[in-house]
Amino acid sequence: PGHHFSPPDPVYREFEATFAYEETPDQLQAVADVLADMTSEKPMDRLICGDVGYGKTEVAVRAAFKAAMDGKQVAVLVPTTVLAEQHYETFKSRLAHFPLEVRALSRFRGAAEQKRILAEVAQGKVDILIGTHRLLSKDVAFRDLGLAIVDEEQRFGVRQKERLKEWRRTVDCLTLTATPIPRTLQLSLTGLRELSLINTPPENRRAIRTYVCLPETAVIQSAIRRELDRGGQVFFVHNRVRSLPTWTRHVREMVPEARVAMAHGQMPEKELEQVMVRFWRREVDVLVCTAIIEAGLDIPAANTIIINRAHTMGLAQLYQLRGRVGRSQAQAYAYLLVPDEAALTREAQKRLKALMEFTELGSGFRIAMHDLQIRGAGNLLGQAQSGHLLEVGYELYLQLLESAIREYKGEPLEEATPDPEIHLPLAAYLPEDYVPDVQQRLALYRRLSGRLTPDMVQELEEEFLDRFGPLPPEGRNLLEVVRAKHRLRQLGIKRLDIQNSYAVLQFAHPERLDLPRLLDSLKKRPGTFRLTPDQSLRIHLAETGPVLGRLENCLKEVETFVKAEGEDEIHDQN
Repeated sequence: PGHHFSPPDPVYREFEATFAYEETPDQLQAVADVLADMTSEKPMDRLICGDVGYGKTEVAVRAAFKAAMDGKQVAVLVPTTVLAEQHYETFKSRLAHFPLEVRALSRFRGAAEQKRILAEVAQGKVDILIGTHRLLSKDVAFRDLGLAIVDEEQRFGVRQKERLKEWRRTVDCLTLTATPIPRTLQLSLTGLRELSLINTPPENRRAIRTYVCLPETAVIQSAIRRELDRGGQVFFVHNRVRSLPTWTRHVREMVPEARVAMAHGQMPEKELEQVMVRFWRREVDVLVCTAIIEAGLDIPAANTIIINRAHTMGLAQLYQLRGRVGRSQAQAYAYLLVPDEAALTREAQKRLKALMEFTELGSGFRIAMHDLQIRGAGNLLGQAQSGHLLEVGYELYLQLLESAIREYKGEPLEEATPDPEIHLPLAAYLPEDYVPDVQQRLALYRRLSGRLTPDMVQELEEEFLDRFGPLPPEGRNLLEVVRAKHRLRQLGIKRLDIQNSYAVLQFAHPERLDLPRLLDSLKKRPGTFRLTPDQSLRIHLAETGPVLGRLENCLKEVETFVKAEGEDEIHDQN
């Protein structure tokens, strides 16, 4: 397993000399590490962790050149179609003066062209093939694959990672990442993977100035105008597809002189490509988009990014988004728009604080360490979230430690109220054919199991639509159940069962019942309400229509005689 590549020869040294920039010391070290791995007997499995724009791609290009000149094929795997095109341009221009064939395989290529490329790959006529997870499909057959380069591995699902694992047994693997997410970071920290860090910024690169602001018109206007006045471009990120056109209109109204375009993952591929290419060619000043730009898009003239609702995003995602700017020598700015700090969850506050703390160049590795603390390390058992895990999870360990410290200091402990149980004769889940990847499904279930407000559920619904397409009925049911849980929490209900035309409720806080109103209802409508000896309330629902309709009717009945937390909020929702 693993190919024993030849040591660097004069042709390789000549190729190195064609690099237009001065390499940084870390970059040279990373190249040396990779060459040492490639020329050794065992297969390479190295993680290159370097900030956005720190020259990881050049390390990859040199590794690809070495493998291809030794007669082996190279697969370059990237998370998005737009990034595949960008890497294709980079590799093609770097290798222009050498006899190597570079091809890109992505949805931007027509069926006939894809077929032709696949045939050439199978015949060994293509030296370097760049593409999205399409490269992992069964119909992609390499004649002699020797090196796999994976950009931003955390963006791929478990099924794709399993396929990569098969490759790792037989070919050299090089993984590039700007912010390793906790699990990848953990594997490299525990010595399961070789790690090269590129910490030195390219010459004349400046740290991105990061501001957390309220989403006010004046802030957005001045940020965009400041950038346009110096001839630059702006990313405006709003991660909800449904309201993206509204924000695009807002931006046009705020800055009428700007050429504004919109981009998101649900657009037809050709249309999305056209928008991205126009932005790349500087025919667009402001790109209003979802987080589709997060992975690796390189627009040197874009030096201001405005991220709306920044508190709803993960730390690695925010860091990646911020890294879209500051790719040139110009001073770059990132504006994180968030509602009033009082409205933010503790975790969101920690994330934004981490991003403010780590504004200096090369902080990707520390961001991942910080993420490890905020989120925990994930289940080390991997795909199957089961079995006997002997150690306490890192996340739980941190929580227990925090509780112990608070207790020791005499600070009040946060009381954990159990989540309401809800039992409905209803199929409510994410079907396998909707989210095929097990790990992704588990991660989504984990997010859905949190204490979500209706706004947060709406965010998730938008995200599902953007990433996986329209929700199937089971998925829509699941989101309705999560919304109902929020209302049950507010009403102090710990369990709700609906069977046929009956609903049975158990109260976590019986003291919240408005007894005079309840007794009045029991008297006036004895056939509808009944209190059982165990203090449960049984409600006869008038109809046996759709389950969600019965659930809604039940909650409306209960709201008439329960003093809810944030009563106004409940009435607003209805």
